Amino acid sequence: MKLDPYKLRNDFPILNTLTPNGKPLVYLDNAASSQKPYTVIQGTSKYYSEENANIHRGIYHLSQHATEMYEKTRIKTSNFFRAQCAKAIIFTKGTTESINLVAQAWGRSNVHIGDEIVLSVQEHHSNLVPWQMLALEKKAVLKFIPILEDTTYDLSNLKDIITRKTKIVAISQMSNVTGTIHDVRPIIERARQVGAKVLLDGAQSSSHLKIDLVGLDVDFFAFSAHKMLGPTGVGVLYGKEEILEEMPPWIGGGDMIETVSLESSTYANLPAKLEAGTPNIAGVIGFSYALDYLASIGMENIHSHEMEITSYAIDELNRLGGVTLYGTEDIEKRGGVVSFTVEGVHPHDVGSMLDEEGIAIRVGHHCCQPLMKQWSIPGTCRASFYLYTTKEDVDALVAGLQKVKTIFSRVARK
Repeated sequence: MKLDPYKLRNDFPILNTLTPNGKPLVYLDNAASSQKPYTVIQGTSKYYSEENANIHRGIYHLSQHATEMYEKTRIKTSNFFRAQCAKAIIFTKGTTESINLVAQAWGRSNVHIGDEIVLSVQEHHSNLVPWQMLALEKKAVLKFIPILEDTTYDLSNLKDIITRKTKIVAISQMSNVTGTIHDVRPIIERARQVGAKVLLDGAQSSSHLKIDLVGLDVDFFAFSAHKMLGPTGVGVLYGKEEILEEMPPWIGGGDMIETVSLESSTYANLPAKLEAGTPNIAGVIGFSYALDYLASIGMENIHSHEMEITSYAIDELNRLGGVTLYGTEDIEKRGGVVSFTVEGVHPHDVGSMLDEEGIAIRVGHHCCQPLMKQWSIPGTCRASFYLYTTKEDVDALVAGLQKVKTIFSRVARK
């Protein structure tokens, strides 16, 4: 079933608003955060107005009801991503916290002097800095999978990069800079050969692709709700149950304990052991409505729509001229992201001028400074699409870029 973005836009109130200068909003920054449909907004509001109570501890009806809704979201998340079981779903504040949880709770217990941690050169800082911190603490070695000119992973020397010394491989499934969807199976297979664990950064792929976690056979998978139409401040860490069982808690406090004495404590079973303190209850419940919305449309339909929009955008940007595109030319290997630079114009200037036209894109290094350094550029302009993006949005972007080019060509001639 082909989705209708024009119809879906009616479900998103912000897409029918005007920017401060009176321009219709053209929102093309979905890789940073998606917009929210009425159902998510209303569901979150309903919790605060009618269902607000803390969870897991109260014996009164309101608390029991809130607990039930919270835990139903865990089950729904597990089913949506075809996870091993609901206990393997840990709620966090976001992808960043999910990765840090693994680096600290699992990493501190399993990574030692001389061990190797394998990343790639195009990782988001959230999947780079935590491992740098762990490597520094444990005197471990960081190794990196390079990328080819088309921005896919270079797997030619995989056996030399992932070795018997490798403890964990932490890589992204889809680039937040180029939208490249990576074939991670050869990497996972190599990690299995040497007994290494695999963490997949799903911050981008989770909102665009149909994910089968058991089928992927990854040990950890991290993502955020706010890129999937859900509220901010909610993340998920999936981990294989047997690995999570062995992991010590990272944060201590309420709700993650079984018994506490003045001298020592014993810890609760999963998932509570790794969810200390009062969580973002409203956000998790709001995420439940987002999952329902995505399921009603179908992730395969969303991906097909994004491929169509991305292909159209690439064609129009190439036709414009003076624009350099980054990423694979194989549309089958791309998600709804297009990164580009405009000849002779700094990305920040492009972003500012587009903003005057009501067009919201992201500019800069996109939390991927090592990749920008490899390309010898300060940053890129990034337009990112989602299920409600239309070809008219792309047309507005191209028209805005034409205006940018015209203005800067006049300046250059003076």
